[in-house]
Amino acid sequence: MEKKINHIRNEYKLKSLSESDVDKNPFRQFNIWMDEAIHSGIPEPTAMVLATTGKNMQPSARMVLLKEVKPEGFIFYSNYESKKGHQITENHYGSILFYWTELEKQIRIEGRIEKTSEEISNEYYLSRPAKSRIGSWASPQSREIPDRQFIETRQAEYEKKFEGQLPPRPENWGGYILIPYTFEFWQGRPNRLHDRVEYYYDDNTWKIRRLAP
Repeated sequence: MEKKINHIRNEYKLKSLSESDVDKNPFRQFNIWMDEAIHSGIPEPTAMVLATTGKNMQPSARMVLLKEVKPEGFIFYSNYESKKGHQITENHYGSILFYWTELEKQIRIEGRIEKTSEEISNEYYLSRPAKSRIGSWASPQSREIPDRQFIETRQAEYEKKFEGQLPPRPENWGGYILIPYTFEFWQGRPNRLHDRVEYYYDDNTWKIRRLAP
């Protein structure tokens, strides 16, 4: 490396965040920040890190895309037989993380992950581009494959199989919803003294507190 990693420094100066600044409802506060991220023009504002853990307690994280925010939680889609799908079956608790470098903002959300209804999964699946729908059939996600040609051949085979048809949603593909019990909104500040505001669910209500940076 031309530059030592431990010499990299960035100072955060854009904004501040106080308990008095945020909405009392964490979902509304999330929407405020997400709208800001979308309208700022930054790439992939809905990309989030999804962290899950199976019964062996070894965590795994990967980038996925947020597809919908409902009053009860955050929806994303995957192959149910993927690594993340198996981990969610074994341990329903997980977290999602949004980080927008250009805005010096981060949102961390922890909660319980469940499958969405078949109706929600079907509706989103049918909204996808045709090749993406077929890709859900072609990819045995997370399994070992011999080479790139293997997956391209399967894609071509399913395109031929469903030619002139609207491919149905595979039974092993669909939606998940993370139902949160904590949110943390992080705003970068100078000297690493960042602002951290946490919402936690207690006694059937959302409560707010400040955390040390």
